[in-house]
Amino acid sequence: METSQRDELASFLTVLPPVDFCCVYGSTLHPNNQDKVNHYASWMVHLGGARLITQVADKVGVGVHFNPFVSWNDRLKYGVVRMNDLVQDILDWNRFYLSGRLQKPVHLLVDNLDIQDVNSVNKRAAVSAALLLLPSKFTEEDLYAKICSLSYMGDLRMLFAEDTNKVNKIVKGQFDLFQSMYKPFLEECETKNLLRFSSAETNLVQDSSLSSSRSLVSSLPASVRSQMRKLLGEKKTLSETGRVSREVCIGSREEAAKCMEKVMKRRVMVSSARQAVSGFLAAGAINATVYLSQKMRKAWNSRS
Repeated sequence: METSQRDELASFLTVLPPVDFCCVYGSTLHPNNQDKVNHYASWMVHLGGARLITQVADKVGVGVHFNPFVSWNDRLKYGVVRMNDLVQDILDWNRFYLSGRLQKPVHLLVDNLDIQDVNSVNKRAAVSAALLLLPSKFTEEDLYAKICSLSYMGDLRMLFAEDTNKVNKIVKGQFDLFQSMYKPFLEECETKNLLRFSSAETNLVQDSSLSSSRSLVSSLPASVRSQMRKLLGEKKTLSETGRVSREVCIGSREEAAKCMEKVMKRRVMVSSARQAVSGFLAAGAINATVYLSQKMRKAWNSRS
């Protein structure tokens, strides 16, 4: 991002309370995309009407309040979230809302708590989840598309209010950024013999054995593995130090992939529904209807 563009976006922060973390994302940051810039910032809101908004976000939604009706230089919307909610979702995918956004390229404006480093756990888990869902041979673009699609699996908006080509547009428009984001994690997988680069057109080949599948599952967040254990059963193992660990019972790679996909779809579906209701209550019926109609019009255009 150029300094002038960064300064322009950062100027928005001057009218807000102090924030610990702030990133910007959206299509006008990248020439191949056409959406407006989305901006979400994190801070604790305590007073006045904002207290009611955050209560709605916490009790009804998924802990984040987006306001699509506040503009800054005609191209901005923002959201607020408590830092502990952000960190918890990054590490555990308990709501898989903000963590899904941070699996895609963003530009950091403020990072006082080193969220970028914390997010490494999220990106590593995203690679593991995507590999489970991919065949033995695939391209880098396939991988990034699968990572990108994780947060849209089960999303109710994809049925009627989102561009059907959204994932492909995000990946094609930001391919270089995806590469720089995930290069260390692909190299890590290569070191563990889970993945290797090929000179062929399909330039990535993964080990699809049961042992590799178990390794990928073990890299998923604890809350996902917990749900998978409920569906597939668990196996207890005793380490040399006497610590008991509980592993997901995996009969085959396909079984593990289907189970994880089921868990993630349900999680995303619940979060997207709760966030939609929260937005409706916080924004009001008229504003929410206007925003939804705009999204639906865009989705309809993508299908025509």
